[in-house]
Order: sequence, then C-alpha cells, then structure tokens
Amino acid sequence: MREELLIKFLNDECTEDELKDVIHWIKFDSYTDYSKEMGYGQWNNYDYESDAELPEERKLESLLDQIHHKINVKEHYKSEKSVALFTKWMTRVAAVLLLPVLALYIYTITSKPDTISQLEEFSVDSLEIVAPTGSKTFVQFSDGSEVYLNHGSKLKYPQKFAGETRGVVLSGEGYFKIAHNPQKPFVVKTRGVNVKAVGTTFNVYAYPDEKTIATTLVEGKVILEKKAPGITPSPIGSMVPGQHVEYNTENGNINSTIGDIEKYISWKDGKLIFKRDSIARIASRLSRWYSVDIDVADNDAREYTYTATFTDEPLWHILDLLKNAAPIEYEKVPRKRLPDGTYSKQKIIIWKRD
Repeated sequence: MREELLIKFLNDECTEDELKDVIHWIKFDSYTDYSKEMGYGQWNNYDYESDAELPEERKLESLLDQIHHKINVKEHYKSEKSVALFTKWMTRVAAVLLLPVLALYIYTITSKPDTISQLEEFSVDSLEIVAPTGSKTFVQFSDGSEVYLNHGSKLKYPQKFAGETRGVVLSGEGYFKIAHNPQKPFVVKTRGVNVKAVGTTFNVYAYPDEKTIATTLVEGKVILEKKAPGITPSPIGSMVPGQHVEYNTENGNINSTIGDIEKYISWKDGKLIFKRDSIARIASRLSRWYSVDIDVADNDAREYTYTATFTDEPLWHILDLLKNAAPIEYEKVPRKRLPDGTYSKQKIIIWKRD
C-alpha cells in the first residue's frame, strides 16, 4: 500500500479502481497482527500538538478518543463541516504516521461487531443518521433523492455517490423518492434484501429485530435481490406499482399482495392504518411507534383482528378503543428504576377478557 494512495483515499480523490485496492487492503491486511504491531510502535512516537503535555502512557488513549469522537456517527450527520474537518485531521495523521497508523485506525473501527461484514460500505465521507424514537427524519441525498425515516431507523449513506450504483444501508423503515438515473441504479441494502431502483417511489421495512423485510412500491419499478454474507445477491423478482412484498429471512418464504398499500406508507403522514390486522401485529407497530413494550400474553387474544385508523392519538386512547372493540384487557406494568438512575421501558400486557 503506497502512502500516496492512502492520502488520496483520505481526501476522497481515489478513482474507482484505486478505491477497490484500498477496500481490499482494509478487508484483508489492515488489521493483521503485523499491521497492529507496526501501528503501536508508531503511536509511541506520535506527538499531536494538543497532546504535548500528556504523559506517554496517555497519548494512545487520548488519540483513540479523538478518533472515535471524529468518527462518531451521531456527529457526522450534524453538519458537512464536521466531515470536512475529520478528513483534514485524518490526512494530517496519515502524513505523519503513514501506513501503520492508518492500519491501527482501521483495526480500531473494525474491531466492533458487524463492522467487518460491511467494509464495502466504508468510506471517509460515510454518514449515518438516526430517527430518534418518537420522531421521523427527512434526508435529501446529493443526487436529489429523498427518504423519510420512521421511528428508531438508521441509514448509512455517502456524502456523494461514487461508482456504478448509488448505495445506502437501511436498518428500520424508510420511504424513498429516487431521482431518475438509469446509468446508476439506487440500491437500498438491508440485512437480507437489496432493493434496486433507477427512479421511483417505494417503502422499505427492515427492522433488525423482526424476521420480515417488506417492500411496498408506490410508482415506478424496483428489483428485489436476496443477499447473504459471502454470496453474490440472487434475484427475487421485480415489482409493479401497488405491490407489497414480504420476505421472511428465517425460512425464505415470500408473500405478495396487490393494492391497498396505504396502510404500509401512511406512517410518513403521522397515521397508523390497520386493516384486518391481528392484535399481535398492532401491538408490534404500537410498541415501536410509542417506544413501549406491548406483550400479547394470552394466545386466545391473538385471534382478534382490527380495522382502524389512528392519527396522532395518545397510546392509552388507542388501547381503550381496542379494549372496547373486542373482549381484551390490558395492564401497565410499573417501570423499574435502573442502576444508572434511568427507568426501564414501559411494559403493557394484553390478555383476553373472561
């Protein structure tokens, strides 16, 4: 790995082939024992100006803290300025410490679970945005495409798209409006499915704690691909407007329906629409929407289905309406104070009324 190529990478100046070389090095060489040993040797000689007064044994800890602060995803999306400062800062580090230091830097961030498996998504200008619980978030990409993120969703995306596709990584739910570009498809990557489009409007539901990944196509056309670690994605099929497809990541089953898609996309307008939905499914949606834990403890209660629309309704009002429409009861479990002074999530238990 040449010093000049690393500097180009840190300044986002690599060609497509050069970027592939850097990613290959990151994946297979940067976190080897040899690279780490070289890196730690260089840390001992590092003398960053703001750390000049620190004891020798604190320099590595301080610099690692600075690196983690700079790459903290919650800070990345607050402003483009922070990204620019981070790139400039890392370039200075690379100029002093060269390859061993960058190797240790890459090792540090890839030592976290699930990071190595997503190294192809890594880029100096990668951003991650989170929609906090109880709110929705809007993002506009550099190509003019847009996405609305639902409660508790996360999206990783580049500051500017490069290569043959426009790729983003979604964990949660997003409503996408994609700018048309036949030469560069837009790909939404989830843990089990890729959703590929060139210019269209669609919704993707892919929360990490659920076994179902769902795509709802509003207009245009998308292609679904099944993916697995280390395997080339295989096609599932293409969708037509008004189609809703659910893919079960545990058994590979696929369920498709046409029409009546409003209930899958209404969340972006603050509505919860249920049409002949089971109380278990409703409990799951309400749990995520209101950041509570709703447990349908009674199997007999699971047989009830509901058709209803709620717009900015308080949770307790919704539960009372469900209770009046079917013979069920619910109980609020007192929240517990945790050792750190915070309180546990509100838990609600639902059962069939005698």
